Amino acid sequence: MKLIHLIRPIIPSIPEVERPTQKVPFNEKITWTICALLVYVVCSNLPLYGIQRAQTSDPFYWMRVILASNRGTLMELGVSPLMSTGMVMQLLAGAKILDVDLKSKEDRNLFTAAQKVVGMLVTLVHATLYVVSGMYGDVSSIGVGNAILIVAQLTFAGFILLMLDELLQKGYGLGSGISLFIATHISETIVWKAFSPTTINTGRGTEFEGAVLAFFHLMFVRSNKLQAIREALYRQNLPNLTNLAATLLIFALCIYMQGWRVMLAVKSQRARGAEQKYPIKLFYTSNMPIILQTALVSNLYFVSQMFYNQAPNSPFVKLLGDWTPSTLENGAVANTVPVGGLAYYVSPPATFAAMLHDPFHALFYLMFTLTACAIFARTWTEVSGSSVRDVARQFRENQIVMKGHRETATAKILGRYIPIAAALGGICIGLLTVVADYLGAIGSGTGILLTVTIIFEFQEAFMKENASQYLAMMGKQAGMM
Repeated sequence: MKLIHLIRPIIPSIPEVERPTQKVPFNEKITWTICALLVYVVCSNLPLYGIQRAQTSDPFYWMRVILASNRGTLMELGVSPLMSTGMVMQLLAGAKILDVDLKSKEDRNLFTAAQKVVGMLVTLVHATLYVVSGMYGDVSSIGVGNAILIVAQLTFAGFILLMLDELLQKGYGLGSGISLFIATHISETIVWKAFSPTTINTGRGTEFEGAVLAFFHLMFVRSNKLQAIREALYRQNLPNLTNLAATLLIFALCIYMQGWRVMLAVKSQRARGAEQKYPIKLFYTSNMPIILQTALVSNLYFVSQMFYNQAPNSPFVKLLGDWTPSTLENGAVANTVPVGGLAYYVSPPATFAAMLHDPFHALFYLMFTLTACAIFARTWTEVSGSSVRDVARQFRENQIVMKGHRETATAKILGRYIPIAAALGGICIGLLTVVADYLGAIGSGTGILLTVTIIFEFQEAFMKENASQYLAMMGKQAGMM
């Protein structure tokens, strides 16, 4: 008996979105995608009931943009529990620790059900730890009833995300719900920090939060125009024009590198003379390396701050991470940031000056990100069914061979490209992330990479759906003639 079969008795009680019985029209897919997005946006702006508005540490501050979370709302946890669960389950299945035959319909259904159950359990545990560790105030002050209510709200919000993601992936919408929510949140953050009309007292007077509005405001109110331009370009603790320019630069580099690929000439043995190109992209594993690295770091932040809130003077806790509140120029507390321990060294330097002040931190962060992305990229090819062995088997099953070579040489030729593309692509993704963080790009380097790759995936899905609809329409017209 397989371990996955233990989930079989509770399958009837697990909520499920049924697959469509017929092909969903393209316009209807767009409608469902927009509806799912609207539900997410509403939940990310609905405040949690029962929390205290006191200044408390925020373990997901550095990761909120990437995890599609919004503090103090139903989307407090964002997609973190579901993303972590999905990654772990895929790794367990790929490493054969969890014996699953993905060709078997029953095993696929059991695996999906297991992912749901584990995802909800992880969400419940995250929500409970969040409340017990004092993220919303001491439990004795907010009351046990409110604490239970907060956990229930966060768990229910996680369930909503899970069902929305399943709705889109079952074919009612386009792409993945989790990817859609991440890209939306990152894009929203970038636009907000560029054009936010919120005013903040920085100690030098009132300034706009948005970098573009701040530039025009400073040019209008400052008598010294050179000083105004300097402030708009390099002001600290608030978005500036240099951050915005770095963001546009990284966006352009990501879009440019998405087109890097090697085209292998292949031919079909079924249809004589039928030749085509098989692309191997530089970003062979897409955004998976940076997603896995983000999940690792976000969980480290969460555990580090949870222990730090309970025992801030413990040497072991400080080895894991030492945290302190960062302040604006007017003395207001902005966020809690790591200043020591492992959490500090795996986080990007806050500014270029901080990088020069502690070059070892910058070097460690660079090496950690590049190494983690390269390892995760190589590992993901093995566990996701995209390794040399898996691709060669798919070629063999579809009777596809390399042009000018025998069938037995397929694996050898693929082995020249796929492992290198996976590792080098992971390193390039990590390098782009580090460069973006060093330049202070808005939304972080990880966020920008995720946004670009997700938008490309949605664009491909959109083009594919549009093309299939056009072919179906042409077929109907031909049948009427």
